Amino acid sequence: MSVRRAPARNGKPMGSSKNPYGYAFWEWVAKEDPEYVKARQPLSVLSIGEGKELSVKYREMVIIGILAFRGRKEGVVAHMRRAIEHGATKRELLEAIQSAAVPGGGPTFSAGAQALMELDRRGAFGPRR
Repeated sequence: MSVRRAPARNGKPMGSSKNPYGYAFWEWVAKEDPEYVKARQPLSVLSIGEGKELSVKYREMVIIGILAFRGRKEGVVAHMRRAIEHGATKRELLEAIQSAAVPGGGPTFSAGAQALMELDRRGAFGPRR
């Protein structure tokens, strides 16, 4: 089996200690235990890397639903940003959260809607109409 290289993102490979979501704790973990980060990278590339049948945009939406269910608003925001970078619209993200709310309930919808509202207020979708 050949080893896959991490796809480049903004000129920097995803396999580096810098993660595509901006989670500061990964920088700390990389300093404390670089072998752990190195060992974890192939799974990350297979899970969230590009070049799969299901596009990054839709894989991010799956992750968003799970993070919203878990109440991890900061994670929802980070993964929504990446979904937007890969073409997700505000409406698609709203519908993803609405779908996640069916099995996840009101708290899931609340975490997702608050994250989406935060991104909208920060201008992630361009100028407001």
